[in-house]
Amino acid sequence: MELPPGQRARRDFPRFGLGKFALRFPATPERIRVRIAGDVERELIVEDRLATLPRVDQTSDFHCVTTWSALEQNWSGWRFSDVYDQLVCRESVPLSGAEVVVFRGEDGYCSCLMLDDLLKPDVMLADRLNGQSLGLEHGAPLRLVAPAHYGYKNVKHLVAIEFWRDRRAYRFPFPYPALMDHPRARVAFEERGRWIPGAILRRLYRLIVPFTVWNFARALEAHRRSQSTSSR
Repeated sequence: MELPPGQRARRDFPRFGLGKFALRFPATPERIRVRIAGDVERELIVEDRLATLPRVDQTSDFHCVTTWSALEQNWSGWRFSDVYDQLVCRESVPLSGAEVVVFRGEDGYCSCLMLDDLLKPDVMLADRLNGQSLGLEHGAPLRLVAPAHYGYKNVKHLVAIEFWRDRRAYRFPFPYPALMDHPRARVAFEERGRWIPGAILRRLYRLIVPFTVWNFARALEAHRRSQSTSSR
């Protein structure tokens, strides 16, 4: 299989992200509860309503902006287009032009994509990976899966989806600079960030992979130990 520009395959699929989020975990990773808000006629809380939609399974690759790829991952959940058409449009009713979509995770992370990109048939809200629940590693209880876009757009621990008519309500997580956040972040076009060519960013990002994998794994293990101790 030919990988996208600048990517290298990994055998594993590590917990990964921006450093400040290594120690942040959802309080209720077993409960799906997503708020639909923004420029909409009414806010909506989505919980067990997802179960009324068709469940889909798909196999797709996951490409991290720092140049590693986890290939042929088996996701299960609901197509974003079904959630949008059957729940959001019918019950929340986005205002005309509300096509900037912001995703917020319970860990405080957020990302932004355009509605046209999200309505592609391979974009999902997933609650299972490779036959198991997502777990803390991969975004339980629910995450965005947008295979055509780098992993930093694929928000984990999803708790809110907002539809806006412009980007004023969105800011890439502080203190990270805006140059790290491309508006579309398409893997095929190596849109790793703003203003700096992807071929240059890949060399910089690749340097941080070993430490980031180690840091996130260490934080997860410490969290599990603390949970185990508190439950005794």
